[in-house]
Amino acid sequence: MMALSLRFLISGLTAISLAAFQGQSVRMNRAQWTSTFVFGICQNALYLGLVFIAMQRIEAGLAAIIASSMPLVVAFLSRVFLGEKINPVGITGLIAGFLGVALIMSGRLSGGSDAFGLLLAAIGVLALAIATLVLRGASSGGNVLMIVGLQMLIGSLALFFPAIYFETFTVNWSLKLVLAFVYTTAVPGLLATWIWFRLVGRIGSTRAATYHFLNPFFGVAIAAVLLGEQLSTRDFIGVAIITGGIIAVQYSKRAPRVAVDAP
Repeated sequence: MMALSLRFLISGLTAISLAAFQGQSVRMNRAQWTSTFVFGICQNALYLGLVFIAMQRIEAGLAAIIASSMPLVVAFLSRVFLGEKINPVGITGLIAGFLGVALIMSGRLSGGSDAFGLLLAAIGVLALAIATLVLRGASSGGNVLMIVGLQMLIGSLALFFPAIYFETFTVNWSLKLVLAFVYTTAVPGLLATWIWFRLVGRIGSTRAATYHFLNPFFGVAIAAVLLGEQLSTRDFIGVAIITGGIIAVQYSKRAPRVAVDAP
């Protein structure tokens, strides 16, 4: 939690500095501040904090499967609370995406999962789904980079106090540690969050969330390149199913064409 808190602090200050340089301001209405606060708590403090703790108890593959259920949760919450309808093609695509994830990760599970770790990961995914739904409200007035920085500072503060209470903060310095920390701060921390804000703003929560189905395969593929792990036929079948599911969801949300009579 302390590592996450420091990472969000650096990412947040960097984003705010860049936003100020671009002329963006912190002036927002009450709804935007509320959405920014909720997103910072749910995305950074709850989702990442709980999943980081859970992964000390459960396998990374199982954590990936649980995390990849997020598009299903987003679609369900959108239907219940926002009245967003998903046609049968979209529902089929969501189910296919999740089944593709399960297929990829099933061969990497050895069983004996910790119930408390599973609970933490599940709560984290629910928090991420809520964060995704409020994202449009946070960025609706522009100033995206400034909002990215502010929500990271909120997450940093929320994680700092439990980290002080529960953790003993020690660092074993190494070049690998520094490079890993810099990368996670700049790329998944800052750049990816900015892209995520822009993506949800352009195509909506449900359509954007479906791309989370690809995370497990990318993880497996990167492990194959960097760590020498093997890619199996199961992996390629899984990613084909996931890709088909994503295409189905994107297609299902397209506005129908309106026929116009020629003059």
